[in-house]
Amino acid sequence: MPTNEQRRAAAKRKLERQMVYRHERAKKRRIIAVVSTVVVVALVGGGVWFLATNDVFGNGDAAASETPTQESVDKAENIPTAMHQIAKRPTALPAKVNCEYTKGQEPAAKENTPPANGEQPTTGTVGVTLGTSIGDLKLNLDRSLAPCTVHNFVELAKQKYFDNTTCHRLTVTGIQVLQCGDPGGNGMGGPGYSFKDEVYPELTYGRGVLAMANSGPDTNGSQFFIVYGDASNLQAKYNVFGTVDEESLKKVDEVAKTGTISQQPGQGDGKPKTPVDIKSALVAN
Repeated sequence: MPTNEQRRAAAKRKLERQMVYRHERAKKRRIIAVVSTVVVVALVGGGVWFLATNDVFGNGDAAASETPTQESVDKAENIPTAMHQIAKRPTALPAKVNCEYTKGQEPAAKENTPPANGEQPTTGTVGVTLGTSIGDLKLNLDRSLAPCTVHNFVELAKQKYFDNTTCHRLTVTGIQVLQCGDPGGNGMGGPGYSFKDEVYPELTYGRGVLAMANSGPDTNGSQFFIVYGDASNLQAKYNVFGTVDEESLKKVDEVAKTGTISQQPGQGDGKPKTPVDIKSALVAN
């Protein structure tokens, strides 16, 4: 029979064990809460980074790859009509530059042969006509702006890489662009290789500008975007390699006015309600 003193000692030990157990449980709960918060913040932050870098105007499209929860159609308003003047390079490039196209880890969205590495001229222009479901879009590629980008685009066009693809993204608020160049049609695909940026601080973006999309520095591939309206918020991070003529832009305007299918009302970013399907990309001789 235990004495009162022994019972008190046993009760004290039990209470101490319970306190330790409760303390450990509370500690674990705090750790789980902190970890959960970090994960949520990381996911939210990652989403913000993704939208801010990867698909303004990057190779990847959150709006296209997720199931809309509250789908709406946002329409473009106040589209400027004045054509944008592309800032020339402050210092002209040498007569030729070396271009390198580096194979990536991701497979190509459509079979192609990467352009050969080597020197490319930095003068002259190339005309390309995109035959689309809304009519012909006339592009004028300028080697003095981005010779490696022009060479890449021309090579892909000649290989029919852009044929039978769709422009997967249209933005109508804040930045007004139509994005194309992913054969998969979801904004996640590319040619399986990349090449370096050809940007300079003086670059600005506006109506009529043709530029490359990317997912960060030196990640150019096949996705490109046509600026049909305002894009003054874009930083000089996207290779400008040519222009789109005024008649072609009017056709894009009509698509923008019918709207983009956004995940949330007012987002102004998603697939164009009026599809823009590229049937062919013909390079002028």
